[in-house]
Amino acid sequence: MKFLRQRVSDAVEYEFQARGLDSTLGHVEHSRMPHRCQFQCNGLLRIEGLDELTMRDLGSAIAASLGHTGLFSKVEFAEPGFLNLTVADGYLASNLAEIASDKSMGCSGLALPPHVVVLDFGGANVAKPLHVGHLRSAILGEALKRIGRCIGHQVIGDIHLGDWGLQMGMLILELQSRKADLPYFDPAFAGEYPSVSPVTVEDLDEMYPSASARAKSDEEFAAKARSATLELQSGRRGYRALWRHFLDVSKADLHADYDRLDVDFDLWMGESDTREEVQPLVERLLATGAAIESQGAVVIEIVDPEKGTALPPLMLRKSDGAVLYGTTDLATIEQRVRDYSPDDIIYVVDSRQATHFQQLFQAARKVGIASEDLGLEHIGFGTMNGLDGKPFKTRAGGTMKLKELLDLVEGAAAKRLSNSGITADLGEHERREITSQVALATLKFADLSNHYSRDYVFDLEKFSSFEGRTGPYLLYAATRARSVLRKAMQRGFLPGNVLPPSSKIERALTLALTEFPEAVASSWLRRAPNFLCDYSYRLAADFSTFYHEHQIINEEDPSRRGSYLELTRLVSEVLTRALGLLGISTPTRM
Repeated sequence: MKFLRQRVSDAVEYEFQARGLDSTLGHVEHSRMPHRCQFQCNGLLRIEGLDELTMRDLGSAIAASLGHTGLFSKVEFAEPGFLNLTVADGYLASNLAEIASDKSMGCSGLALPPHVVVLDFGGANVAKPLHVGHLRSAILGEALKRIGRCIGHQVIGDIHLGDWGLQMGMLILELQSRKADLPYFDPAFAGEYPSVSPVTVEDLDEMYPSASARAKSDEEFAAKARSATLELQSGRRGYRALWRHFLDVSKADLHADYDRLDVDFDLWMGESDTREEVQPLVERLLATGAAIESQGAVVIEIVDPEKGTALPPLMLRKSDGAVLYGTTDLATIEQRVRDYSPDDIIYVVDSRQATHFQQLFQAARKVGIASEDLGLEHIGFGTMNGLDGKPFKTRAGGTMKLKELLDLVEGAAAKRLSNSGITADLGEHERREITSQVALATLKFADLSNHYSRDYVFDLEKFSSFEGRTGPYLLYAATRARSVLRKAMQRGFLPGNVLPPSSKIERALTLALTEFPEAVASSWLRRAPNFLCDYSYRLAADFSTFYHEHQIINEEDPSRRGSYLELTRLVSEVLTRALGLLGISTPTRM
């Protein structure tokens, strides 16, 4: 299904083509002056050698022809060379009715052609609790996954755990220093290792910072940690058993955190899932000359395709024989191509990893693991900062865990709800559920409403408000629409057919509702959910004005009342869907 702007563009492009001009000159955009018109075309300005008089004559002729199509109520040529277009109210209403009749609200068929997409997001590390630094990857990745699926792509979400690196070696040594009598450290032990982990996730949370600090100050410990990592990667039996315990207890904790954030993954794979493939890959690349030895290490030399200059090489194997995450990342691309035949692999990872992904993508293409047809893309996001403009911290200045942040935001949501009296008449269970929904709306909308590439300041006081450009405001708008519908039903009034709008705000609201599929498509194509955030806020604001200017339930004309109620129903439906695509669930009432 084409969205409204596409249909307007089709009509204008036809008029340009009919006059022997490039049809793409008729491309239409939303007007930057909505008080004058709904859509605008500046194609006349892009025609070279067109004098002012000829441009005016041509523009006037196109405007006159478009005025006879029945699609527009007004088309005018405006200096210096714009076509201003306003869609006829009847066509606007019929277009909205067509969208409303579609189960996907106009989003079906927007993915042309549909792609298989592996979406790599989350990036959690085993043995380390999730902290605020993991938040943006989870929130942005989840939104992109949902948006991509909405328009018809097959999106496979993979957390890609960091579970095969140096932190494993450090933890093994740290545990050995505390419990040296465990059988995992005895090379001669041949029995079955215990099925119960010798450590809890709380133990790991305390052990890792201790081991990390020790490795920074004690070179002997650091060297032993590197050696233990290599032994793990080489298959030492006791270390593999310990690693499995670390992985299992960490995964259970990660599941709980991501569930609380309403984020899920189709695949819980990690660096270690390529452990049996890494060495054969390295040897194969050496044999073909795609990789070379350099000072005892194995690397792939890379050239920037745009500048023609050398990039830092991608290191596959260190001089001591250990592999790095660049190696496992390369093997993971090969694995994904083999197992899922993706059209695209998209990585949602901190922008500070941009050089790594540039190396990885060029290496994958150079050695033939990734064809030129395979889309490889890095969505590099900025940081979430506190009011001081620095990365968000605890009051004590430490890195804030995700659990702590969620508790903080839920506390603010509970306070807001209590002070407003919104949930005063609800039971305890429903009140807790709504508090959680408001908290996630606060957190996710604050993040996603900013373009992913930018750093942003998380102001809890501002973003938890039920007024302004916030998640709680959008929840309130959606539940207000539902409340209107409930009250109407109690009086026996039901939604009817959408009529051509009879007021300025009704026209604006009708137009906004038709733009939902375009907002979804733009968010995916630009990998930027902030477009859907912008759309949702504008729709909510238009509905608020419509609600205050029109007596929806008390409208005396039954047909007009039915139309008002249908607009209200569609606002509720579209806002709920839009927020759902952003990973925000909407309460049934507030």
